[in-house]
Amino acid sequence: MTETVSFPQDRTCPYPPPANYRPLREAGPLAHVTFYDGREVWAVTGHTEARALLTDPRLSADRQNPSFPMPVERFKAARRFRAPLIGMDDPEHNAQRRMLIPSFSLKRTAALRPQIQRIVDELLDRILAQGPPTELVSAYALPVPSMVICSLLGVPYADHEFFEEKSRRMLRGRTAEEGEQARIELEDHLSDLIARKERAPGDGLLDELIEERLRTGAVERDELVRLTMILLVAGHETTANMISLGAFTLLQHPEQLDRLRSDEGLIPSAVEELLRFLSIADGMLRVATEDIEIAGQTIRTGDGVVFPTSVINRDETAYPSPDELDLGRSARHHIAFGFGVHQCLGQNLARAEMEIALRSLVTRIPDLRLAVPAADIPFKPGDTLQGMLELPLAW
Repeated sequence: MTETVSFPQDRTCPYPPPANYRPLREAGPLAHVTFYDGREVWAVTGHTEARALLTDPRLSADRQNPSFPMPVERFKAARRFRAPLIGMDDPEHNAQRRMLIPSFSLKRTAALRPQIQRIVDELLDRILAQGPPTELVSAYALPVPSMVICSLLGVPYADHEFFEEKSRRMLRGRTAEEGEQARIELEDHLSDLIARKERAPGDGLLDELIEERLRTGAVERDELVRLTMILLVAGHETTANMISLGAFTLLQHPEQLDRLRSDEGLIPSAVEELLRFLSIADGMLRVATEDIEIAGQTIRTGDGVVFPTSVINRDETAYPSPDELDLGRSARHHIAFGFGVHQCLGQNLARAEMEIALRSLVTRIPDLRLAVPAADIPFKPGDTLQGMLELPLAW
């Protein structure tokens, strides 16, 4: 390639990766992209190379590193505080992760499945009682994971509109200042909640962390506030996007939807394929702390590195006919949840929510359809977590 590709870019209906990313697939496994400020960074597009680099300790997730790549201007606000889990390296990252792993294990997630099913059934009962049309994001895709994560943490769901609005501003604010202000307001709210729980404990994960970690001095108050914020925001925003986009994608592929309805045993592999196919967290970021030789290239100390998952998860060497949706495909080795030490802590919970929400939706409303043309559905821009702003459905 003689010219680099700008990154990030908006996707188009019906939601494939941006067409202008195709040169990255053709030039892989490593190429270059250009950010908004003209900075050129490495783009890892090969599946094998991405998994190798995401486990390489010479790539840092520390956003306070002055060389850390910032693809859009408002991301610069991230330099002002040290994000727990996602914005730090080992050993600090490992200490925080080990503290939380038991709450997101397969066993703990399995125990939550009946509660997730009850939440899903109640929301679908309400949708069916009201009758068509419905707007799926606000009526279903967002409430499911929001209710689950609030229950798991022990955070009042009555505050969900506040949490969701602050999350939107953090992730999609117009300026760095707007996102920073939303973060401060959310942290202040959670700090007050923790103080109330110290006086009157409940039975959620946050209560456990207060008793076992905060009272013993194992974590500082500010650290606990920020951990709670990360879990709350990540715990509803990503899964809500996948539920709505998953439903939309299935409706755009009726033969695959019929296949799923005729064989509900396909739901686990269908979820993995949708995660691969949609790749909503499209642009994990790292900075090199040492020189790294890979695929005949040298990533130099201080170089920025981006992992465009929508390209990596369509690498033909890993997935034959990668642009086709195949619900029976063995896609579990995708990197939609990342890979290595920073792989998504809540992936087991996200899978359970998606499996239950999508299976229940398509079986209980068998004649589900789009209420407007696909081209009229509003999508989020390419500089944030990918998703839909609305999904009008009828039946």
